[in-house]
Amino acid sequence: MALYLLRRLGQSALTVFLTVSAVFVLIRLAPGDPATSFAGPLATTEDLERIRQQFGLDQPLPVQYLIFVRDMLTGDLGTSYSFQAPAFDVVMERLPYTTTLATSAILVTTLVALPLGVWMARRANTAREIGADVGTVAAQSMPEFWSGVMLLTVFAVLVPVLPASGFATWGGIVLPTLTVALLQVALVSRLVRREMTANLDAPYLTAARSRGVSERALTWRYAMSNAAIPVLTALGTRFAAMLNGVVVVEVVFAWPGVGSLVVRALETRDYPLIQATVLVTAALAILVQLLIDLAYPLLDPRVRIGKAVRR
Repeated sequence: MALYLLRRLGQSALTVFLTVSAVFVLIRLAPGDPATSFAGPLATTEDLERIRQQFGLDQPLPVQYLIFVRDMLTGDLGTSYSFQAPAFDVVMERLPYTTTLATSAILVTTLVALPLGVWMARRANTAREIGADVGTVAAQSMPEFWSGVMLLTVFAVLVPVLPASGFATWGGIVLPTLTVALLQVALVSRLVRREMTANLDAPYLTAARSRGVSERALTWRYAMSNAAIPVLTALGTRFAAMLNGVVVVEVVFAWPGVGSLVVRALETRDYPLIQATVLVTAALAILVQLLIDLAYPLLDPRVRIGKAVRR
């Protein structure tokens, strides 16, 4: 286990480093000049040169990269151009909002998608299952910005029972959570339905049924146990993606999270802020994946961490 963790941590560190390095190069190859965005349209040539020198943008790209790596290894991710504050601190101020939204959305997804998927599997090829299947396909097909606007129109304008934006009260999290969870419920419930249908038709379940095992136990203790690993993987993957910032939803609802922060950083060509955001969110996503891997043996005793199972 210790060797496995050390190996995974080393792989994770290398993955984060390569990801941030790729972003470092790509954002500098993209059109736009941070000095122009920072100084405004009325800036003179002298002003732009002074700002580039202040930000270190007058150096060749390899020199900028070496300075970036040196500072990153010492914990310095640079100063945000637009906020004039340490980029890491700016990201960490926004991260709790994204984490709260992602956690609430994955909880709603789990509580709705698991029973819905099991219900669809138990009623496979019936009219009700086909209707539910059509509904999940429709939910999966709707863009998040459209469903978000529709929820805003209904529950914040026509029937103003919930805040339209921001996080001034806990009611403000309801509409963003529902918008994010709607797509996730559609995706995960269809996965649960597929896995449960395959397990409900398996011979071991027929044998257990012949021994008088109740249908509830057959469904949740036997079939769900065998479907748990792919379902957990799907939930963990979706949660990791949400931690990277649900950009469209955060913009629609003016949610002060990492996603809206990235949009602002891209608009202003705020290189340090973009790099800090990528570093933090990539590290979180990899941590979630590591925790999922460590949870596999708890769900299936046949899984062994760090070594293959002997046959």
